[in-house]
Amino acid sequence: MSSRLVEIFEETELVEKIKRRLPYLFQLAELENSRAGKVGMEVGSVRERIIVALLIYKFGKENVETEIPITAPEIDAKLFGEPVSIKTITGKNLSGVKLIWTVDPQKAKEFSESYYPRCDLLLVQINWNDIGGFYYIPLEVQMKIFTEMGREVYIKLPKPKTNPRGVEITKEALSNLIKDRMSRRIEIKWEQKDIEFSPYKRWVDLWRED
Repeated sequence: MSSRLVEIFEETELVEKIKRRLPYLFQLAELENSRAGKVGMEVGSVRERIIVALLIYKFGKENVETEIPITAPEIDAKLFGEPVSIKTITGKNLSGVKLIWTVDPQKAKEFSESYYPRCDLLLVQINWNDIGGFYYIPLEVQMKIFTEMGREVYIKLPKPKTNPRGVEITKEALSNLIKDRMSRRIEIKWEQKDIEFSPYKRWVDLWRED
């Protein structure tokens, strides 16, 4: 059964809204999660919520499950009961997509030995002041590329004696995933705007309420 996610990429009006609004919303997320000009790691969770909000906007709250148990780290939401993973990366190159975040080399190894794709993937490539994209990679495509390339070529483990941040999809595998004819892409120009933003205004306004 084909995922309903593909509808996002085929609805012209919604595609144009995503091109227009996603950079602005992600810029807001960075401003909200910055201190002294440095963006905090927690921005990743806010970006995921922005994409989940897009699913709710498109398909309705009743069709998007957001209360996902912490024991399902690869799943960020369910759409019509089907699991969806949301990943975001920053930079010109399509690389560094984490399958799991861990600083434990043994856990990373155990994960890589048991991993196989489990759900549809929505991937956002943020590339400020340049071109990036919003990608849909169906589970079927992930399984095909994973089988063709093999576990050792598909998965990149952290190098020994480094500060590992997690297990990644290799650059070669990711390239094959997005090039597949069943995958979808919305090209996005990541323009930053002048936004007047105060991280305290909302809370000050709430303090003013009775």
